[in-house]
Amino acid sequence: MNKFSGIGASGGIAIGNAAIVKEAVVSYEKKVIDNPEQEIKRLEAAFERFKEKTEKMALSIEEKVGEKEAEILRGHIAIAFDPALSDEINKLIKSGKCAEEAVDSVCEQFIAMFASIPDEMMRQRATDISDVKTRLLQILTDNEPTDISGLAPDTILVADDLTPSMTAGIDKENVLGILTKTGGKTSHSAILARALEIPAVLSAPDAVDALTDGVVVIVDGEKGEVIIDPDEQTVEKYKKLREEYIQAKKELSKFIGRKTQTADGESVMLFGNIGNPEEAKTVKSFDGEGVGLFRTEFLFMENSSAPTEEEQFEAYKAAVEALDGGSVIIRTLDVGGDKEIPYLGLEKEENPFLGYRAVRFCLNRDDIYNTQLRALLRASAYGDIKIMIPLVTCVDELLAVKEKLFTLKSELDSEGIPYNKDIEVGVMIETPAACVSADILAKEADFFSIGTNDLTQYTMAVDRGNAKVAYLYSEYNIAVLRSIKRIIECAKKEGIVCGMCGEAAADPNLIPLLISFGLDEFSVSATSILKTRKIISLWSKDDADELANKALSLTRESEISALLKANARK
Repeated sequence: MNKFSGIGASGGIAIGNAAIVKEAVVSYEKKVIDNPEQEIKRLEAAFERFKEKTEKMALSIEEKVGEKEAEILRGHIAIAFDPALSDEINKLIKSGKCAEEAVDSVCEQFIAMFASIPDEMMRQRATDISDVKTRLLQILTDNEPTDISGLAPDTILVADDLTPSMTAGIDKENVLGILTKTGGKTSHSAILARALEIPAVLSAPDAVDALTDGVVVIVDGEKGEVIIDPDEQTVEKYKKLREEYIQAKKELSKFIGRKTQTADGESVMLFGNIGNPEEAKTVKSFDGEGVGLFRTEFLFMENSSAPTEEEQFEAYKAAVEALDGGSVIIRTLDVGGDKEIPYLGLEKEENPFLGYRAVRFCLNRDDIYNTQLRALLRASAYGDIKIMIPLVTCVDELLAVKEKLFTLKSELDSEGIPYNKDIEVGVMIETPAACVSADILAKEADFFSIGTNDLTQYTMAVDRGNAKVAYLYSEYNIAVLRSIKRIIECAKKEGIVCGMCGEAAADPNLIPLLISFGLDEFSVSATSILKTRKIISLWSKDDADELANKALSLTRESEISALLKANARK
């Protein structure tokens, strides 16, 4: 029996058999290129393939865990297409080097640069670029990436580093724990392990080097300890510790079946976010009261052509039936920006996040949008479906959607097809324009849902994939908090429900402020539902108001963050 220490990056205790996973070494032949333009075209095709595959992995993470975690992989797309990287690669190709050597050489320069910086965030950037490099080389050389989806039950996954692209393939039913040579608490492997609720110890090189396949290993993600080949007494000790940890989590189960309400009895709604109909069952299993966000782009990503009206109808119907009476808020197609679907023929844009995307795209593609809206209307005959419009910046967009729905309702009437004639149509508030004009939108919308991820990004003018400005991306910034407060106030004034489907809805530090502001509905990942219900139950409106007043009197993000963390109740 040997004991090692590392960084406890994801809580819990796992006991299983080591499975050592190594990223395949990609080899290639260096050769002089006679036709650089043709080689650049080959590289461009590889970049597009990389983007397509990475987006699919991001969607997998988004379905399993959440949107915030998926941004890690979408950040890899931003890295690959960063002119600072791609321009240098093209220069080397023009000088006569093959695409593989150019990618390898340029990426290694950036990796060395970031790895030499003491800051952990910068070192993580080096890991990300290394992952991007490996996958680009795999595409250029027609090599398949390491597949960890078929690991045996009771596995402790052991690797030099668990890259985000590898994590997308984890089957958490089989992988009980994670052990790596590198990585820290803020590394992407740690973030994803926590999101998947898999115990993990990182930066334990001695433990990794001491292991062979099949050896029994204990991973204590709380203390950052690793025990290799433990004796029976030690195994029994850690089994008890594991049960105690699990029991603490089970304490949350007492919130199943309880109303979601504050300490002084004020009720709110607690919903879940989903990406496909199956996840509606998961929301139900965690006692979610409905679905606050159904991201429909997954239906489009899973096909090589646009899903038919019938396919969409069946998916929306299945989701609402799974909730057994609960509301399902379905976001219409949010494509563009960081979500590209090849068959839709979207042209490349210099700044896609501010370009032709979401409702802007849909309103100009009747073939796509009318099909989706008809499917949504038809499915509304089977339960409480609500339609949510993303990226709205002016009331004209909402009115244009409502006009389309009016026409489609007339068509369904003439065809004798049933639907909910009073179906609600709401707005996802995620732009500064929507925030400023929230009082106007509230007169036309049936409900609001605040998308804090994009609202924060657009309010702060911050590219989430740019590490140099990532420090500005925070919901605790006073500008973001004031925006959230205003949106809720405008909804209240017009008597419409205001929910939140962004990551902030599950943040224990922010929940008291959302209670104070008067948020009606919290929509979170399924695994966060019970914890969110517990946190809400710990705050009275008076206590929440007191904390909110203090927070809003401060001016610096660091001060607000410190105040909220110091007063968090868990």
